[in-house]
Amino acid sequence: MITYYVYILECADNTFYTGITSNLIQRLESHQSGKYKDSYTSKRRPVTLAFYCEFTDLNMAIETEKRIKKLSQGKKRALIAGEYDELPNLAKKKFS
Repeated sequence: MITYYVYILECADNTFYTGITSNLIQRLESHQSGKYKDSYTSKRRPVTLAFYCEFTDLNMAIETEKRIKKLSQGKKRALIAGEYDELPNLAKKKFS
């Protein structure tokens, strides 16, 4: 059975990169080394693994990655910190 990882990297410029892989260690090494010169993380190194979760269902992993990519930076920080109860209240629009 293959394990899939959805992960969030925090980049040197305090932005986040979200990805999916079946080999987390190898993928992290690729990000750190700048293996893909035109990639988002290549120009934002060093990167730090901030969060990851494991899946045995590829489709569920892909859907989770898509949902995380749509989150605001504040919601990603709450997810990383394990503050799951805060997620619904973050980044709500305030109308004056």
